[in-house]
Amino acid sequence: HTLLVLGGIHGDEPKSVRLVRRLVDELERDSPLAAAVRWVLVPVVNPDGYERRKRRNARGVDVNRNFPTTDWTPGSPRSRMYGGLRAGSEPETRAVMRAVERFKPDAIVTVHSIDGRRHCNNYDGPAETLARAMSRRNGYPVRGSIGYPTPGSLGTWAGVERRIPVVTLELPSHHCPQRCWRDNRDALLCAAAFAARSTGR
Repeated sequence: HTLLVLGGIHGDEPKSVRLVRRLVDELERDSPLAAAVRWVLVPVVNPDGYERRKRRNARGVDVNRNFPTTDWTPGSPRSRMYGGLRAGSEPETRAVMRAVERFKPDAIVTVHSIDGRRHCNNYDGPAETLARAMSRRNGYPVRGSIGYPTPGSLGTWAGVERRIPVVTLELPSHHCPQRCWRDNRDALLCAAAFAARSTGR
């Protein structure tokens, strides 16, 4: 049983990276937690964007709009959400796809941060039960839609089209990293328990 946790797919969301790195530290200190499920943790999916504090990667592509979904569209190269010249063109996108194919996760949590009061547990595919369970731990609303189109997203590629439960954990950008961890530690453990109970793919 495997849980895949991703951070930093958007380089200008450093709280997501800090949360996943803190999870790595916690698991290294607490072996019973680590033994409950196979954890596959990627703190920084988009290292070039993270280093430059930019949403997009070094080639100006939004990695979370580059997955080869049925609804993929390139969009404008001037847009912050540019999907690239072709679906799956970016090395970061392909690395995530390879991880999904190799480790066959029973669930995926992809960590982001969002401004305003729009933080939530957003779910794709068969993940509403997981999103609601995480909500009971972190107090964030549950949403089946983020409120705007997301063509070429990981949630669509893995959740909707491959039926892997995917929760996009949107952290409140106005909360400090310590509070984000405090609010979400148990929610992440809940996701691990969900993956451990899975009947497999």
